[in-house]
Amino acid sequence: MTDNQVIDAIGKSLDRLPADIPRYKRLKLAIEEAIQTQAFQSGSVLPGERVIAATFSLSRVTVRKALALLDEEGLLNRRHGFKTEIGSRVEKSLSTLTSFSEDIRARGQMPGCIWISKQITRASSTEMMALGIAGNANVIRMKRIRTANGLPIALETSIVPVRFVPSPDLIGQSLYEVLESAASCRNGRSSACARERRPPKMPTTFTARQAHRCW
Repeated sequence: MTDNQVIDAIGKSLDRLPADIPRYKRLKLAIEEAIQTQAFQSGSVLPGERVIAATFSLSRVTVRKALALLDEEGLLNRRHGFKTEIGSRVEKSLSTLTSFSEDIRARGQMPGCIWISKQITRASSTEMMALGIAGNANVIRMKRIRTANGLPIALETSIVPVRFVPSPDLIGQSLYEVLESAASCRNGRSSACARERRPPKMPTTFTARQAHRCW
């Protein structure tokens, strides 16, 4: 994918967004929408901050802030001195959701996780579209490091509408089992969860303080 194609996709997303929201947030949402609609493929390279700033008449501080938010959410892979790439995301509905724990056990290993955070928040515009929920709906946003035989192999972020899981305290190690139970109570499967798994980064000081194991 060329720089021009990437810029064009971002521009189309920007045109659909309200002009009265902060510029960094508007740019962040535009890139996020382009990723979610698969206008960008995993591994595609974003143009540099200078190019994005000049093209859309933004300051480099604004661009840097938007990209930092996307990196934090796992949508981008940024490393100092390297190009910024679109991250690898795996999002599944409950109808195709597989259990990490079952997959790891099938390989003869012991699954585990280290919780980073579990909290109730408002969904982003992209999450609202993906999950089919109203703008005022709350979601449970969870981040954890998944392990096999005690070794970290993936950083997982999951977003679940509170109508399926009313409290984060209900989720232990297996989110899959909680969602299965919720779906069974509703006599069928629903698009209950957005999930991503990616290779873990080195934990920050904040992450290390917040993390606790779940077995």
